[in-house]
Amino acid sequence: MPYSVNLPSGSGQATLVNSTQADGKTYEQLRLECLQKGKLFEDPDFPAVGDSLFFSQRVPVNFEWKRPGEICKDPKFITGGATRTDICQGQLGDCWLLAAIASLTLHEETLKRVVPHDQSFDRGYAGIFHFQLWQHNKWLDVVVDDRLPCVRNNLVFVHSADNTEFWSALLEKAYAKLNGSYESLKGGSTMEAMEDFTGGVGEMYETKNAPTNLFLILKKAVERGSMLGCSIDVSKALLDSNSAESEAQTTTGLVKGHAYSITGVEEVNYRGAKVQLIRVRNPWGQVEWNGPWSDNSREWSAIDSSEKNRLLHNSLDDGEFWMEFGDFKANYDKIEICNLTPDSLSDDGSKKWEVNLFEGNWIRGSTAGGCRNYIDTFWTNPQFKLRLDHPDDGDKMCSVIVALLQKNRRRLRKEGLDMETIGFAIYEAPDDQDHQGKDFFRYNGSKARSRSYINMREVSERFRLPPGNYLLVPTTFQPHHEADFLIRIFSENKAGAMYVHENTLQCYQPDFKENISCVHSKHFDAAPKKHKNAPFKYYESIFLNRVQVDNTGMLEFEEFKVFWEKLKKWIMLFLAYDTDRSGRMSSYELRSALNAAGMNLNNKILQLLGLRFADENFDIDFDDYLTCIVRLENMFRVFQALDKQKKGVINLNMMQVKHNFFYLFENVKKALFIYLQCMNYNSCQICQKSS
Repeated sequence: MPYSVNLPSGSGQATLVNSTQADGKTYEQLRLECLQKGKLFEDPDFPAVGDSLFFSQRVPVNFEWKRPGEICKDPKFITGGATRTDICQGQLGDCWLLAAIASLTLHEETLKRVVPHDQSFDRGYAGIFHFQLWQHNKWLDVVVDDRLPCVRNNLVFVHSADNTEFWSALLEKAYAKLNGSYESLKGGSTMEAMEDFTGGVGEMYETKNAPTNLFLILKKAVERGSMLGCSIDVSKALLDSNSAESEAQTTTGLVKGHAYSITGVEEVNYRGAKVQLIRVRNPWGQVEWNGPWSDNSREWSAIDSSEKNRLLHNSLDDGEFWMEFGDFKANYDKIEICNLTPDSLSDDGSKKWEVNLFEGNWIRGSTAGGCRNYIDTFWTNPQFKLRLDHPDDGDKMCSVIVALLQKNRRRLRKEGLDMETIGFAIYEAPDDQDHQGKDFFRYNGSKARSRSYINMREVSERFRLPPGNYLLVPTTFQPHHEADFLIRIFSENKAGAMYVHENTLQCYQPDFKENISCVHSKHFDAAPKKHKNAPFKYYESIFLNRVQVDNTGMLEFEEFKVFWEKLKKWIMLFLAYDTDRSGRMSSYELRSALNAAGMNLNNKILQLLGLRFADENFDIDFDDYLTCIVRLENMFRVFQALDKQKKGVINLNMMQVKHNFFYLFENVKKALFIYLQCMNYNSCQICQKSS
C-alpha cells in the first residue's frame, strides 16, 4: 500500500513510497511495535539464514549474523557525514553497486532520500533500519534488521573504513533483500544501481568511439548532479580461459573488468597549457593508477599550490586518483552516466521533458517473437504507437529518449534465469492504429533502433526524428524467451503514445472471401434440407443457445445454417495457417486467425490463449483451435447480449456470473465432443460432400 513521506530537502514536499513487507506494515509501524514489546526487530521477509546469502551453493564458511552492537562497542549509523571513503568492498563481486554508492555520496539530497539520516543506534533504536530505492517506476521503502554476516567478528561484505560506521553495510543488505539474496548482486552494471538510487535515465559511451566533446559532456554531467561510472572491458577469450583475469591488476594499477566511479572533472594550468583531468575512484578503497597525475607524481609540483591543495587533498592510498583525460580514454573502455533528468549533456540549455511509460511482457507462444532476424514471429512482439507532432524549439527535429528495462531478473536468478538480451526498433508507422502484421515488417525497414542487443537490465538510446507517426517494437534477441519489461519514452515536447490494442476487444463480421482468398480448398456444399442423421443432435445440443433466437429450446434449420457457415469458415481459416497440413498451426499465428474470424483481441488475452492452448512446441492443433474459437464466440455473444447500452462495460451479480461461466464451460466441452463424433461418423452427408 503506497503511503506518503516527506522529502528530506526540507521543502515540505511529500512523495509516495510503497512498503515491501509481506504484511504491508511501514517502517514506523514495525519500529513502534518493537519498542512497545521491548524486542529488537527480526525481518521475517529476509531472515538471517544461508538462503539470504547464497542460492546456488552452500555457505562456504561459518558465517555468523551479528548486530553492530555485537561487533563494536559504540556503533554509529553515519560518522561525520556519508562519504565515498565509507565504501570498501568485501568478499562479494558487487563492485558495480559500490561504485554507484560512491557516486551517490556526492549528491547530498539524493543520498538523504536513499539513506534517511534520522536513524541511529541511540535513542529509539529497535534493530530496524530502512532505505528508499526505485524499482520499475515506483519508490520502495525497504526495511531490514541490522543483523549482518560476519566471520571472526568482521563484516564479510561491504564495510566502512571506520569500523564503527554501518550505513553502507545496511544499504547493501537492503539492496540484497530487494533482489532476493546477496549472491544475486554478483556482477552487474553501475548504471543499474544508479537508476535504483535516483529513478533517472541512463546513457552509455564507448571511449574508443565517443563524440569529440566527451570531456565537455562529462563535465556538464558532474555539474548537473549526474552519477557516473566507468570500467575496463575484458575480452571474452580471456574470460573463458582465465576467470581470474576478469579482475586482474594491470602494470599501471588499474583493474580489468572492475567498476569505478567518476567523482570529478577539472581543467588545470600546467606549464602554460590547459590540461584536462578526470578523478576516478576504486571501490576497493585501495589499488590506484600509478601513471601521470597519480597521487605522488611529479606533475603536481608544476601547478599552483592552491590549485593542488584544492584538487589533491591528500596522497593516501584511498582508491581515488586523478588521470589525464587522454590516458583515461586510452585505458578505460566504457562510461555510464545516469542523468537525474534526461537533460541533454551536449546542449547548453536545460529542458523539461515529457514522459510516457508502459509496462508489458514477452510471453512465449504469443508475444515473445524475438528480433527482426526471426521475421515469422517478430511481428507478434508488443507494439507501441508514438506520435511526434511538435519539433524541438528552434528545430525541425524531435528529440526522443527510449529506455527499455527488463524487470525482476536478479530476483529470478535463483530460478536459473538471468538477464535477457534485449533491444528495440522504431518504424515509421501508417496512420491506422492496428497491430502491424508480418508483411509490414518484411517490406519496411526501421528508422531507428538500439545500437545493439545486450544482456543488461536497461537499454536506452537518444534519437532525433522528424515529426510523424512511429511504431516502437521492443524484443528479446531470440524468440520464445519470456520477460516482463518497462518502457520509458522521453520527449522534449508532449508526444502521444499508446500500446497498440491495449484496450481493444472487438468482435465484428469480416469479409471472409477477402481474408481467405489465398486458401485453395473446396467449399462445403450446402446442408441438406433434413437433418435426421445422428451427429446433428450433437451440433444442436452444443450450439442451440448460441444460434437460436426465439428461446424455444429448438434449433431451426435456418439457425443451424448460420452455425454451419461459420464452422466452414473456421475450418478454412485453420487450413490457411496449417501450411504443412500437419493438423497444427503456430500459436504466433493465432492473432491473425482470430482477426480473420472477426475477433480482435488485445495482447493480454492473446497471451492467456497461447498459454492455455499451445503445446511445448508453440503449436495449436485443430481440437484446441476449435475449442478456443467456440469459447470466444460464446463469450462475445453473452457479453454483447448483456451490454444493452453498447458501452463495452457490463455489471454482473454473483448469480449471473455463475450462470454465464457454467454455460460457457459446458458448451466448450460439447464443442470438442461434437467435432470428434462428426469426424468419425461416415454417414454424415455434409462431411462426405466436403471431403
